[in-house]
Amino acid sequence: MSFLRWIHPPPYAAALLLLPCVGSLLPAQQVTGELKQWHDVVLTFDGPATSESADPNPFLFYRLNVTFTQGARRFVIPGYFAADGTAAETSATAGNKWRVHFVPDETGEWNYQVSFRSGQDVAVDLSPDAGTPLKPDGLAGKLTIAPSDKTGRDHRAQGTLHYVGEHYAQYTGSKQYFIQAGTQSPENFLAYYEFDDTVDHGGAENRLKDGLHHFEPHVRDWRAGDPTWKGGKGKGIIGALNYLAGKGMNTFYSLTMNIDGDGREIYPWTSYEERARYDISKLAQWDLVFSHMDKLGMQLMLITQEEENEQLLGKMTVLRRLYYRELIARFAHHHAILWDLSEEMDRWRYYTTEDIKALCEYFKQVDPWQHPIQYVQWKGELLADDKGYGRLLGFDGFDGTAMQHDPEYSHPATIKWVDASAKAGHKWLVGIIEINPTSIGVLPDADDYWHDTVRKASIWGNLMAGGSGTVFFFGYAHPDSDLDLEDWRSRDHFWDMLHYAHEFFTRYLPFPQMRHDDDLTATSDDYVFAKRGEIYAVYLPNGGSTALDLSAAQGLFEVKWFDPRFGGELQNGSVRTIQGGGIRALGLPPNEPSKDWALLVRPASPPLDKERKFLVKLNMPIGSFISKAGDAITASIISPESFLGGSLQGTVERISNADGGSVTISFRSLVHKELTIPITTVTTGFVNSKGHKAVDDEERPTNVDKGAFLTPKSTFLLNEGAEINLLVSPGH
Repeated sequence: MSFLRWIHPPPYAAALLLLPCVGSLLPAQQVTGELKQWHDVVLTFDGPATSESADPNPFLFYRLNVTFTQGARRFVIPGYFAADGTAAETSATAGNKWRVHFVPDETGEWNYQVSFRSGQDVAVDLSPDAGTPLKPDGLAGKLTIAPSDKTGRDHRAQGTLHYVGEHYAQYTGSKQYFIQAGTQSPENFLAYYEFDDTVDHGGAENRLKDGLHHFEPHVRDWRAGDPTWKGGKGKGIIGALNYLAGKGMNTFYSLTMNIDGDGREIYPWTSYEERARYDISKLAQWDLVFSHMDKLGMQLMLITQEEENEQLLGKMTVLRRLYYRELIARFAHHHAILWDLSEEMDRWRYYTTEDIKALCEYFKQVDPWQHPIQYVQWKGELLADDKGYGRLLGFDGFDGTAMQHDPEYSHPATIKWVDASAKAGHKWLVGIIEINPTSIGVLPDADDYWHDTVRKASIWGNLMAGGSGTVFFFGYAHPDSDLDLEDWRSRDHFWDMLHYAHEFFTRYLPFPQMRHDDDLTATSDDYVFAKRGEIYAVYLPNGGSTALDLSAAQGLFEVKWFDPRFGGELQNGSVRTIQGGGIRALGLPPNEPSKDWALLVRPASPPLDKERKFLVKLNMPIGSFISKAGDAITASIISPESFLGGSLQGTVERISNADGGSVTISFRSLVHKELTIPITTVTTGFVNSKGHKAVDDEERPTNVDKGAFLTPKSTFLLNEGAEINLLVSPGH
């Protein structure tokens, strides 16, 4: 669609040019946050002065939407009532501030226009013309977005996490695929004593001193510069997230409402009985915690209800649509949200198949970021397929499973839904959310240090079947359980072993291209995950050895062993290499042959015996204003495929601002598998961030001459993710 550069607002509005910095604008509106790609850009407008308890109800009677456009691209982002604009600190319940969050997925200029409407239940009306326009309706302006300066796991470096039609979600920025590894307990994570108006209303018995979480053991994990509110509150809950991220965990599960459920302490409303008025300061404090999760690179799995309260808001009622809209408006800007419709949604089957589809479709209509949708299964082995997930196969509004099983069902159940969803034409993210029995789940390390059953059957069982990952529940019959966990160090060793499995897949395997292939070995209890003819992973839950069918493969393959109990680097076993073209014995592991082991069978490292063409992806941005001569740089190898998974290491050799700008880089080492090969390189071409423009076209290199990037201006930028063509030769 076309969109005018300037939209003519009503007389009270002003269109403003916003430069890439943080600052206040005219009194009618303010922009906060950093105007950078993938960062949270917050627009706050002056609107009607009202309160949480006002008549008319501001949450239903007013609707703020802001439309952001760049060329033909268009996002309609719902906004919300923010009281005085600083409610996380002031606990304000009244004010005239209305707010929207925008996470730009492209650099450059964005236009925006405000829609502000009033009228009966207008907040949940999807018609853009519903209600009556009211100031600041029509206000318009533009934003200029610079590249992100973040790196690593930080979602502001990775982009938003999306369902992309595969069995794994993918970051839109880095293009990395995602495997879950995390915790489902405590499900009442948000029942934290330092959130405003958070009170225990007499749920299931727990071991907490006031029925609420304090997370005191994790106060020591809070770091200077981490968020707090109201003079230092929040250190326990923020520290807990720091600890989990430090253990390599990347996924967190939490209820947003458990009225009449197990815990009965979490709800977004102003009281336990209220259903249409929202606690602004509490939700703003939740948002501070969720923003910290973005910085840590953690997926946020929000469970919108429990089975006990699935009828609390009815089906597609005004109250349910308002609940979903408020969650989306306040939290959908977080990069890795996964919307979960309900815990154990299929147990009593209150929702028909059409009801579930309607809930999904409403989320897809309102959520501008199109985050994936799932629901938590009731004990899957007890349900007929057509009473559970099977009824949603092929429906493109539902994106994933959150299975609940006894451990031994993990592998076959994952295979079932991976295959069935692919066959139906809409592949699912097939994850495990809870391991039964509910009295046990994952025990504390003190009771089960090695977690053999869960490690073998559930962690490796899911991943080796092509699953999207696992998060884990803690049984109620043990300390630090699902409702009263205070210290995640109670399972410190378990997190290590979950991380080891995650690292094996993300470090060594092109897992989106692979599939379960257990029939490639004759052993009945092992798992095989393969891209036939190219790469194979084998998991032996009971140790020993096996033989692998390499009939579809040609050439020499190396055999490496990985220890699921201790992690570490790949190791050699009794057989170092095998030849494709038949069934080949894999030998014995380096030690402890009766324990579980994983094997990696991949082509033996090819020699670099002559000059070859390489395509690589920069792992950091390079620019005249952010780099200097001598800076270390790395790049991931995209091709040739025989070196896939390797990297190049080098430096910025020279930066010159004469006659425009030029930057010269060189790589000196090729790292592939366990080998480091000395090399020389000459740059021959590039694609800046897969074709994405930089801030200004003139800041992009125009060409490459004698290995140097050239630009007409002294300002120069190659984004992280830019693809570079190289000639690579052996030797220095």
